[in-house]
Amino acid sequence: MKFPPHVWSQLKNKSADDLISALKKDGWNPDEKIGAQQVWRHPDGRRVSIHYHPKKTYGPKLLKALLEDIGWTESDMRRLKLIK
Repeated sequence: MKFPPHVWSQLKNKSADDLISALKKDGWNPDEKIGAQQVWRHPDGRRVSIHYHPKKTYGPKLLKALLEDIGWTESDMRRLKLIK
């Protein structure tokens, strides 16, 4: 999954709280929690594991992997107000 530079510049400052908020808006539900690891499941079967710490931001490789697991497109991220 490849996003243009203007998308990455907006995503790189998003915290774990921002991603979890967007997951909730998109219909994802918490599945299990083990320590700092939260597993979220979408009704269509997709699953993602978020390592949660308040106000934590992710490096580019981890963020890319999370977005691939989540399966959001650029239009989905606009709809969820992650990017403009």
